Amino acid sequence: MPTGLVLGLNAYHGDVSAALVRDGRLIAAVEEERFRRIKHYAGFPHLALAECLRLAGARPADVDVFAVSRNPRAHLWRKALFLLRYRPSGTVGERARNMSKVGSLPATIAASVGLDERVVRPRTRFIEHHPSHLASAAFVSPFDSAAVCAIDGFGDFVSTSWGRVEGSRLQVDRRVFFPHSLGLLYLAITQFLGFAKYGDEFKVMGLAPYGEPRFVRELSTLVHLNGDGGFALDLSYFRHWSDGVAMTWEEGEPVIGRVFTKKLYSLLGPARLADEPLDARHEAIAASLQVVYERAAMHVLSHVQRSTGATRLCLAGGCGMNSVANGKIREQTDFREVFIQPAAGDNGTALGAAYHAWHDGGSHPRDFVMEHGYWGPEFGDAEIAAVLDSDRTAIDQSDCTRRSWSDPDALDAWTAEQIAAGRVVGWFQGRMEWGARALGNRSIVADPRRADMRDIINTRIKFRERFRPFAPSVLEEALDEYFVGAVPDPFMLQVYPVRPDKRATVPAITHVDGSGRLQTVSRRSNPRYWKLIKAFERVSGVPMLLNTSFNENEPIVLRPQEALDCFLRTHMDIIVMGPHVLERAAVTT
Repeated sequence: MPTGLVLGLNAYHGDVSAALVRDGRLIAAVEEERFRRIKHYAGFPHLALAECLRLAGARPADVDVFAVSRNPRAHLWRKALFLLRYRPSGTVGERARNMSKVGSLPATIAASVGLDERVVRPRTRFIEHHPSHLASAAFVSPFDSAAVCAIDGFGDFVSTSWGRVEGSRLQVDRRVFFPHSLGLLYLAITQFLGFAKYGDEFKVMGLAPYGEPRFVRELSTLVHLNGDGGFALDLSYFRHWSDGVAMTWEEGEPVIGRVFTKKLYSLLGPARLADEPLDARHEAIAASLQVVYERAAMHVLSHVQRSTGATRLCLAGGCGMNSVANGKIREQTDFREVFIQPAAGDNGTALGAAYHAWHDGGSHPRDFVMEHGYWGPEFGDAEIAAVLDSDRTAIDQSDCTRRSWSDPDALDAWTAEQIAAGRVVGWFQGRMEWGARALGNRSIVADPRRADMRDIINTRIKFRERFRPFAPSVLEEALDEYFVGAVPDPFMLQVYPVRPDKRATVPAITHVDGSGRLQTVSRRSNPRYWKLIKAFERVSGVPMLLNTSFNENEPIVLRPQEALDCFLRTHMDIIVMGPHVLERAAVTT
């Protein structure tokens, strides 16, 4: 039974990360990509691990359990049977090398933290990938009793699992095994549409509302829905199980080779090349994929609800990041409450492994609920000032005025006035966010009332595809005024319709289909960001800001230096870091 300090690790997978739990309460959770400045960083989370220990004020020797969200011994007989039956080419050696790295993790951890391997090995616990996903949501949710479900690509030979949580006991009732996966279905069409980078599925989700779903019949042939809540892919359209697909989980950006076969061309026509313009057919394929995925996901979740009898759901896995589908769960199933923590993907398995090890079959009662996503490092006023001092020449060359404010309320009021005047602001405050979304501490914020603001940010600052939408950060108390059927979500993981009579008021955050991926902001969870939005409401009458991540084709900025660099190389108008402000001269026309 673990006592005291548990350090969870996601290693040698995508989005490697670390999370530290002390006596059942989360102290820190950090993704390695933020330090390495490489999106979805794979390998081992050396820097994230060290940062968690620093934030906890703990030494490596203080850690009672190193909980790893992989188990090389899980489902060995199924793996062996699959290899004997199908004899896939090209993947056996590669997967064996990856498993070897996972198996040697005690030595890697020991070397990373400066301990003897003989100290680390008995403290290392290998937690299966999917129970780690399930625990990441179940044990930090506000629900004492709930159904739990994880839907993703694969981990430890499993793609989908579900069960229930009762207090500090987690029970897995059912699994869907390799090679069948809704995550692989979405990945295949994402690659077909020319989005080849790891994690590009969210681009397809953003593109889908532009198209008519006229390929639903064709794409429905790729996945068969079973009566028991499971599903099966038509494997003739997929390569991951037979030909072997290159998967790179070394130090750096993960890479996954093409997972679909040429048979897919007979259904959808030619695949799009990465540099080819998007046309109506591509938009229609994206729209159809989203429909087919939602049907399959709701098929799974409806069965989970019926089999458990629960009306509360804890959802995890990479597919738990499909915010469009998430917003429809209460409408299309009998679940009435849904909890998804902000790192629902593989990054969150570090959190889940830590809590799975801590509760260890019910060994400790639960006394923690994740109400916010701010679990990374923060930087003091002096550290920010030192960065600004060191880059004085570049700041002067950018024609920026520098000042500091002693009154936070006055700074918020001034910033709100600038936003209302159409200026784009980099907002850098407090602790770094955990997960894929910027939630008001490492954000770029702007006026949601300006119809041109989405194009301004996409082309002048983010340098990304024009079809990508932006999220609204709305005061929790104003939620019903602007959205239909929505519930509070501080983690920006659910999409809801913007009220028809409000769409003209906030066009910059209203997607082409009239929806918005909202973040509710409460005074209790982020008082500083709440006050900024409140100040904007006093100026504009709108209790909302456009919010996008503070970055430019890179991971979200972590340190003041990265925030300053991003500001200087883009066309943001203002940056606010703590009490410090840089303001570019306003462009006059």
